[in-house]
Amino acid sequence: MHFTKGEGAVELSELTACEDVVMFVNAAVAATGQREFHTEAEQQRLSLQFLHDYVRVNYREIYASTLALDINDLNAATIALHLLRSAQDVPLEQRRLEGRLIAARLAKLPPQRVYRVFAALRAEGINNRRTRAIVRDWVAARPDVAFDAVKYRRGLTTAAGHAHLRLPAEVGTVLFDWRRPKRYATPILESWRRAHYDKDALFDLPYTVAEGLASTRRPDLDRAQFLRAIAPRLTELERLRLQRSGGEAVGGALERQPLTRLALYALSLPRPERARRREELTDALRAAARRAAGRRAGTWEPVVAVLDDSYSSSGSAVKRRRPLAVALAAHYLLEALSPRYRGLWLNHTGDPLLVHPAGATPLGERLLDALEQRPDRVIVVSDGWDNAPPGQAAEVLRVWRQRLDPAGRTSVVHLNPVFDGEAFDVRRLSPFVPSVGVRDAEDIAALVELARFATGAVSFAELSGYLRDRVEGFLR
Repeated sequence: MHFTKGEGAVELSELTACEDVVMFVNAAVAATGQREFHTEAEQQRLSLQFLHDYVRVNYREIYASTLALDINDLNAATIALHLLRSAQDVPLEQRRLEGRLIAARLAKLPPQRVYRVFAALRAEGINNRRTRAIVRDWVAARPDVAFDAVKYRRGLTTAAGHAHLRLPAEVGTVLFDWRRPKRYATPILESWRRAHYDKDALFDLPYTVAEGLASTRRPDLDRAQFLRAIAPRLTELERLRLQRSGGEAVGGALERQPLTRLALYALSLPRPERARRREELTDALRAAARRAAGRRAGTWEPVVAVLDDSYSSSGSAVKRRRPLAVALAAHYLLEALSPRYRGLWLNHTGDPLLVHPAGATPLGERLLDALEQRPDRVIVVSDGWDNAPPGQAAEVLRVWRQRLDPAGRTSVVHLNPVFDGEAFDVRRLSPFVPSVGVRDAEDIAALVELARFATGAVSFAELSGYLRDRVEGFLR
């Protein structure tokens, strides 16, 4: 793969090109188009739309290659859709590579997200040979298309009609003429048919399907009874979401949960309940952190983290406590990565499990505490709204980098879980340290590596080489 700027684009310096690409990657990792503490949803969506269009036009090869990075599902789906709708003048070899990247990324996305991409393709009338092949291959690779016919019925119907898919006979029938057969040989299809009139058949269906049918067909069904009966059909995520409302019936959901999701769950509990379940929750978080660290566990040199628990870490109504959850998950991950780790919260002291969003954001003060220890790495997890006093963190980092540690013996990286729609980027602490977006704490190790491209000291060719290596590894 060879990266070039789009034909007809204004010639930019390598530094500006790197800044453009890193800005887009930050957005693709952190931005979800939802309201944040300081930014409205509409501003986020407009900024994201502009960034997608700008990078796709000026750096199309790099735009496609970001599918191989740890970007969030919204932006991965958006990139796939934009590439499929704008391939008319793309050389054949590049189109083939884009097709492989799109197919590989769609295979990693949640099915409901992929079906929404297919619905958008149909709505826009995009139905070329490459698009049909991607839809066909993705559906063919589904582990149980009959399951999809029940759980994602509308999405599969749309995809099948748009791409002219050949489906198993009973699956096609249940999508387009489900009332005709008196019985289906496929168990899940037969259960779905019977569930329209037989209460017992509900509990052989996926939870979301059974819940929908129960609300329309069996409004008199007791909720607690329903949860107890459907418990064996719950996914791990469904168990986690329902654990508080379902009690013992849907318990045992903490094992095998991803780290950041587990941190979100822990923070959703009242502090007295967290204190009561301290051992259970802490053990689950540390086990998830060890899984996320993998072979890197215990290999990092001394690390000090500055973790933001200010009031703005409470997030927004649609992203409750998300910034704080990323900071809490980062604490446990860094603890697993470095045998000599210390975490410094802005306001909280004591057990990290009991942290809650409160107070101002004295980042400068905590940075002084962290840098005084002369660790190998300082990692800041914060939305970057330094306000106690404003600008102190930037001044601390300037003096540290220019006068006290010009050789860079201590590396400082700022990980920001919040996209600033007005700035088209994550909010930065200082021009002397890199700031990169973070969605899930599990990606921290890769993001720390990516951060070096945000310093302005790395060439566009090096950035291209890094992305090329990531693409090759992703496709393997």
